[in-house]
Amino acid sequence: MTNSFGVQLHQESPPEWVRTAVEDFPSFLVDHAACERKASTTGMMFVVRYPDRTRLVETMIALAREELMHFHQVWRLLTKRGLFLKGDEKNEYVNSLLKNERHQNDYGLLDRLLIFGLVEARGCERFGLMGRYHPEPEMKEFYSSLAEAEKRHHEIFVELACEYFPQDLVQSRLHDLATIEAELIRTMPVRAAVH
Repeated sequence: MTNSFGVQLHQESPPEWVRTAVEDFPSFLVDHAACERKASTTGMMFVVRYPDRTRLVETMIALAREELMHFHQVWRLLTKRGLFLKGDEKNEYVNSLLKNERHQNDYGLLDRLLIFGLVEARGCERFGLMGRYHPEPEMKEFYSSLAEAEKRHHEIFVELACEYFPQDLVQSRLHDLATIEAELIRTMPVRAAVH
């Protein structure tokens, strides 16, 4: 794949996010499970929408499988704690980002790749914070390892964007979307959730 430059978030998560997520860890864990399941579905959505893009299909199948494995791991953590999955809820963060997707020409593919790259980058940042600040050593280790996986994932989305679009276009659009994402982080209510 073409060399890429990765996702640079324009806004750090606020300190109160860490406090909220750690203090209400059961809610965070339930939301995390939902995010992993949806991430697996997202990978397969790319496969269904773009079946003629061989490299994208191969990469997204592998990503979907890994996200499903993460979902299984989080589900096991839920059951150990006597918690249960919830039904689907709309994710205001992801839906707000997707409102910026363009639908003309191939720009929809570019925007979706970069939006989900940003979603993975935010997950990477927040899992890293849980790996640093969660009081349980087992959870510290788990979230630190997940942060590494999310880093790979957000890089994959940008690499795929660079595979199908000129790098200067990818950089410019990623900057625009990252600016929008930063404003969401600044203005959305803080809650015990991945996003």
